[in-house]
Amino acid sequence: MPRAVLLVANQRKPDVVHALPRVRSIIQRHAQLAAEIDGDTDGSGPAPDGVNLIVVLGGDGTLLAQARRHAGRNVPLLGVNFGKVGFLAEFDLEALERQGAALLAEGPLPLRRRMLIRAAVHRPGQGSPAFEAIAANEAVITAGPPYRMISLALSIDGQPGPQVSGDGMIVSTPLGSTAYNVAAGGPIVSPDVDALVLTPLAPHSLAFRPIVAPGSSRVELTVLRANAPQGGSMGTTLALDGQALFGLTESDKVVLERDERSIDLVINRETSYWQTLVRKMHWAAAPGHPPREGQLS
Repeated sequence: MPRAVLLVANQRKPDVVHALPRVRSIIQRHAQLAAEIDGDTDGSGPAPDGVNLIVVLGGDGTLLAQARRHAGRNVPLLGVNFGKVGFLAEFDLEALERQGAALLAEGPLPLRRRMLIRAAVHRPGQGSPAFEAIAANEAVITAGPPYRMISLALSIDGQPGPQVSGDGMIVSTPLGSTAYNVAAGGPIVSPDVDALVLTPLAPHSLAFRPIVAPGSSRVELTVLRANAPQGGSMGTTLALDGQALFGLTESDKVVLERDERSIDLVINRETSYWQTLVRKMHWAAAPGHPPREGQLS
């Protein structure tokens, strides 16, 4: 029996709008197109019953939003990239066309199961969290306007760590290690490693280096000094995947740990994680010499 597919398209992207008829044709050739929604709208309601594959057209941001939206439904997501990098959305239109019969017809899918981070903000005197949400890539505490240095107290699994002064802290999953984390000087972590990566943002210390903790860790960051909201800005902010935002104040405690839910991403059999690093992120490329196709070193 063919798969029932939910098609999610970020229609703010002209290339997505142009490609939609072709994608619909590919899906309808091999599967059942159960529903179609605009990925740029809220779309927070449940997907149609019986859907067993979600095809997402857009960039990595669109895929991350849908991963959070459908977390826990045990429905895999297949990302077709129309963004700048497309590190998480592994397919392009041609790859979807070539592999459509194998991916959309009945049978096992090539999947990667990936962890999610749950973030909860606790405020003194409040019994329940002031904010709770999940992230697939990373949770970031960022200083925010007026960009004065902030201070955070770090603990891991109840063991007090250092005080972190600077522009904030990134806590990323392995999936998100190639995003904001690597741009801030953190390590690239294979998505098959069970870990959390803690990377400081512009720390006021030469000795504070990124660390990799077990994926089962409970990370707590207590805000000791923050930038207050002003002029319409949120000031110091917790940002999840750069999309879900919550303003922080002094004495807030941000608790980060593995969520009980996970996401399944359909992988492209025609490439690998390491080839993607080379091709899309120019891993270890010499200045002025981008890597050749298929080159791994």
